[in-house]
Amino acid sequence: MVSRTVEQPLLQGLDSHPRVSDLSSDAIEEFLKHRPVQLQWWPRLIAWESRLLWLLSGSSIVVSIFSFMLSFATSMFTGHLGSLELAGASIACVGILGLSYGIMLGMASAVQTVCGQAYGARKLSAMGIICQRAIILQLGAAVLLTFLYWFSGTFLKAIGQSESIAAQGQIFARGIILQLYAFAIFCPLQRFQQAQNIVNPLAIISVGVFLLHLLLSWLVIYVWNCGLLGAALVLSFSWWLLVLINALYIILSPRFKETWTGFSMLAFKGIWPYLKLTVSSAIMLCLEIWYQQGLVLISGLLSNPTLSLDSISICMNYLNWDLCFMLGLSAAASVRVSNELGAAHPRVAKFSVFVVNGTSILISLVFCASVLIFRVSLSNLFTSDYEVIKAVSNLTPLLAISVFLNGIQPILSGVAIGSGWQGVVAYVNLICYYVIGIPIGCVLGFKTSLGVAGIWWGMVIGVLIQTITLVILTARTNWNAEVEKAIARVRRTALNETLDYLVADA
Repeated sequence: MVSRTVEQPLLQGLDSHPRVSDLSSDAIEEFLKHRPVQLQWWPRLIAWESRLLWLLSGSSIVVSIFSFMLSFATSMFTGHLGSLELAGASIACVGILGLSYGIMLGMASAVQTVCGQAYGARKLSAMGIICQRAIILQLGAAVLLTFLYWFSGTFLKAIGQSESIAAQGQIFARGIILQLYAFAIFCPLQRFQQAQNIVNPLAIISVGVFLLHLLLSWLVIYVWNCGLLGAALVLSFSWWLLVLINALYIILSPRFKETWTGFSMLAFKGIWPYLKLTVSSAIMLCLEIWYQQGLVLISGLLSNPTLSLDSISICMNYLNWDLCFMLGLSAAASVRVSNELGAAHPRVAKFSVFVVNGTSILISLVFCASVLIFRVSLSNLFTSDYEVIKAVSNLTPLLAISVFLNGIQPILSGVAIGSGWQGVVAYVNLICYYVIGIPIGCVLGFKTSLGVAGIWWGMVIGVLIQTITLVILTARTNWNAEVEKAIARVRRTALNETLDYLVADA
């Protein structure tokens, strides 16, 4: 309920209200509903939305970057073991770890959709059950993926990798089996907290674990000489530490007393109906994540696989770093959109999409310039091999293009997750990436002199077409209809309803 002291000045003009922080979503929705947005009101509207966005995204970006930096730092340490070790770890991260990440992140996005909308509608009691159900499903997926990790050498050779690279990849993959189970638990826990706009503790925990990970990795590689397997085991340990601290915080903190009421057998009921939305979510993000990983695998089939893998993997690491920054904004966009749709604020949801996209594009322009300016020094962090540094420098213009596209595409994907469009976007990803992008990349990579650059051009073209499609999809969205869908979805989420609440909208 919005008080007249807030709402009335809004209806007279935003500039009459003294503090942006005092404005509410209810009041902004009423203002947008009854008044055309004139030029003098834009600054205050943008300031209001930007404040909420950065309160969420600031910590979300820290969480996204520092959780990714665990693997990033491990790659840096293994790169100094030698080119073969770097290639083996990179191909394991791409072919094995990347595959499982796609599945886990995709499945967890269902938590982001339903919990975000439930929180906006103040249906708090079901959120813990949803989180627990997601953990059960993701641990089941982790059990199945364990076989792929253990027999990763055979899999890597089957897709055309050399004997020596596949052997190093298998050593690394077996060392991060425990990390797989930690990631299966962490993803739902993270989104459960983000849906409630609780992100600062996540950020602090992520930074602390990362600093410890750096120390342990240095000891294992440089002091104890444990090699590639030691680096992988440290990565697994750090992820489990991240999970345990977050789990204890959720269980012990009074901030979750309404949403986390303890473990319940209800989490085992209604799993099959919930699985439908989870599968749609997993397919959407898997197709997106595997696209980039698949192109890296294809680069390992070129005439000089070690050089190709090292150069494209270094570029991918920096692209993934940029993507992690944008995924923080994407998570904030998803939470903002899902919360506002759950609260029946279609105009505020639409305005949130506008602000977050404008913000991400401006940031991407800065990142593009940084990549072009520091192209050589970025390579030196991973390797001292002149040939690899030269190859990375040649790929830098394409990396800059990809960085700019990352300022749009992940944000729109976050909007799709917040709105529950995973099924539609899955089809878009399938066509743009696998029907268009990969074939073009293969032709340019193997049939021309472009080599690894040709493969990257295929990725750029696929992402560009997908981004244009998502822009059109978002622009044509009927936000009033999305509110109706969200309200129906949340109503079925309530515990006093049957637990098959997710089937219709999956």
